[in-house]
Amino acid sequence: MNKFIGTGLLVVGFMGANSVYADNYHRQSNNQMQYNQAQRIHQGVQSGSLTRQEAQNLAQQQHQIRAEERSYKSDGRYTPAERQDVHQDLQQASGNIYQEKHDAARVPSRY
Repeated sequence: MNKFIGTGLLVVGFMGANSVYADNYHRQSNNQMQYNQAQRIHQGVQSGSLTRQEAQNLAQQQHQIRAEERSYKSDGRYTPAERQDVHQDLQQASGNIYQEKHDAARVPSRY
């Protein structure tokens, strides 16, 4: 009986840890999202899952998001609505990175 209760508590603990991780993933700061996306683009280039043109297009999108963020901050205020707009742009960019990394376009292997 105690073994069953212990196992049940362990499973509930893992479920709780997973939900905390998922919440933190979706609550990343815009800066953390930008850093992670840059790393994902770099990794895609290194692995060959992103072509040069795809990587350039994704990098251009990242540049446009940073420019938009700078523009919002230029008046000395960065409102929650502006922050949310940038966050939505970053979510869209994240989806674009995923799509490009998983499409049929690949850099030919050098082997």
